[in-house]
Amino acid sequence: MKVMVIVPTYNERDNIDSLLTQLLECDNHLHIVVVDDNSPDGTGDMVDQWASREQRVHAIHRAGKLGLGTAYIAGFTYALANNAEYILTMDADFSHHPRFVPNMIRTAHNADVVIGSRYVHGGGTLNCSFQRKLLSRGANLFAKTLLGLQARDCTAGFRCYSSDVLHSIDFESIRSNGYSYLVEMLYAVQTSGYRVAEIPILFEDRRFGTSKISSAEIGRAVETVIRLFKKRIAGPFGSKRADPAAVRKATSVHSSSNIE
Repeated sequence: MKVMVIVPTYNERDNIDSLLTQLLECDNHLHIVVVDDNSPDGTGDMVDQWASREQRVHAIHRAGKLGLGTAYIAGFTYALANNAEYILTMDADFSHHPRFVPNMIRTAHNADVVIGSRYVHGGGTLNCSFQRKLLSRGANLFAKTLLGLQARDCTAGFRCYSSDVLHSIDFESIRSNGYSYLVEMLYAVQTSGYRVAEIPILFEDRRFGTSKISSAEIGRAVETVIRLFKKRIAGPFGSKRADPAAVRKATSVHSSSNIE
């Protein structure tokens, strides 16, 4: 079983060494694809050093800060071309901790997409400001209400996709390119009838560096949800019409393992 973890980076020099070390220790079959947007702090150079001595670390370098959505697509394309069976996405700042990766992979055997969730039993947040928590809760409520998303944490970037799901998704149909890309991908997954599971994680505010979320990013996310809402009213997503029974059972919450 080949698993690839996609990690988009921009100025994550303080985190990348420790992250790669801990991810490689999770599973001997796990590969890591770092998609770096020409970080001025030298993150990409550090990843190149890793790749030169560790065959399970791969680097994709892009010309500049091109957005989270296209970073994921670059990673997905690379992973699928290299026959990955499961593809994980996670942040580089330890808000998504590597210790949860093994349970995500195990859960993926019985689901098409697994979400590392703050909002199922056993999940939570650590060291996040009241404003950050309010923003997350509000964004989830907004997206769930307008789009009918069944996952409790539909803005989470800590996910594991089966290769079958990614092969079936038309990446060009996903128009958003920031954090709202996560909502649009989940909307595409759910309306296509795929099984979505959630497992509890502890989301921690970043230890080093600065947050990439801006007011402009929030505005674009609102625009994305409204655009998809209009599409939802007009008809099904894309060319594949979801089976209503499959959509009703698409999300099954897994919260049997509490946080250690």
